[in-house]
Amino acid sequence: MKNLRILSLAVATCVTLAAISCNTKLRQEEDEPEVLDKVVVEEEAPTVIEIASASADHTTLVTAISEAGMVPSLNGDGPYTIFAPTNNGFEALPEGTVENLLQEENKEKLQDILKYHVISGEIMAADLEDGKEITTVHGDKLKVSIRDSKVYINDAQITGADVEGKNGVVHIIDGVLLPD
Repeated sequence: MKNLRILSLAVATCVTLAAISCNTKLRQEEDEPEVLDKVVVEEEAPTVIEIASASADHTTLVTAISEAGMVPSLNGDGPYTIFAPTNNGFEALPEGTVENLLQEENKEKLQDILKYHVISGEIMAADLEDGKEITTVHGDKLKVSIRDSKVYINDAQITGADVEGKNGVVHIIDGVLLPD
């Protein structure tokens, strides 16, 4: 009987010690910071210039913006809305126009044309209504029209819309907008 009592006491002691040790281990684990196997890096959204630079269809536009010295301002805080003509849009201009505009002596004229494609503020495709006029940073107005369910800015059709960046939005257009 005495042996049974000692055995019971020993078992109870072992169970108690095991419970205490598990509880202590859990508490230690809760206090320790969790170590992750992977590091998650959040990528920052590109600027409107970086969006255009990443597109093979906008190399002429990116060259023009660079030659006009407008990269720093368009990489700024914004927000901006850019109507970005494709390379084909530039190619539709009369022969020699692009080359002429890229000359140093025509820098101001090039800036005026490019500013005609930039709006201060973010305008999404859903905001573009038939007949709406939008003021550019150049100070002129662009006219929105909807024909056959297609949206046009002046005479250039929007072929890609709402490409969002950290400092604005880019809409792809099939032609170059020229101020009056």
